[in-house]
Amino acid sequence: MNAASNQAGTNDSGSDYSDLKAVYFNGTLKKSPEKSNTQGLIEISRRIMEKQGVSTRVIRTMDHDIASGVYPDMREHGWETDEWPELYPAVREADIVVVAGPIWLGDNSSQTKKLIERLYAHSGELNAKGQWAYYPKAGGCLITGNEDGIKHCAMNVLYSLQHIGFTVPPQADAGWIGPVGPGPSYLDEGSGGPETDFTNRNTTFMTWNLLHLARMLKDAGGIPAYGNLPEAWKAGTRFDFENPEYR
Repeated sequence: MNAASNQAGTNDSGSDYSDLKAVYFNGTLKKSPEKSNTQGLIEISRRIMEKQGVSTRVIRTMDHDIASGVYPDMREHGWETDEWPELYPAVREADIVVVAGPIWLGDNSSQTKKLIERLYAHSGELNAKGQWAYYPKAGGCLITGNEDGIKHCAMNVLYSLQHIGFTVPPQADAGWIGPVGPGPSYLDEGSGGPETDFTNRNTTFMTWNLLHLARMLKDAGGIPAYGNLPEAWKAGTRFDFENPEYR
């Protein structure tokens, strides 16, 4: 699913976001065109970004033959097929990456976990500055479900994103759950999901914090390339680190 808006919207931040790109990964277990509650929540965030001229793309991972594993191309590791190499350029080109998915058994879906593993596959690559590849990118997450677990799932996703190099802004997660136990899902009639002020507020705050941070990172040329260059460390540069054994 692709959509783009080429005209910047008006806002009071004084910033233009129309040169930014965002990609959303939907970790639903449902193939298109089956209704995805996670997609419903994604659309709230996506519409805000597109009003600001941000180019957006949504990738529903269930619609693609993505192999399991932690290498960039699993066809080189025994898998007959793997669409991840064709999808990864969307991440490489994005300024903002949002991982979204449902809660199953109190945890992230298998599709969300697979996505994190495939993102991890590129975490050892370097950008043009010689930093880890994800350093200039902002990351966030959206969670849906009809059982408890939003904070647990978000904690796992956001930790994973920052660990592999994404920059995570304040309040970078949002979600919706119905009553604990069997019940309506986000887009079901009468669920109250799309009208929930708490979810709508948090999703809006997350979206704008991602926009602000991505703008700051892009304008600053990313994270400064000092103190975080793996090849320089390997070559002996220590960036003010002192080994206690030599004091």
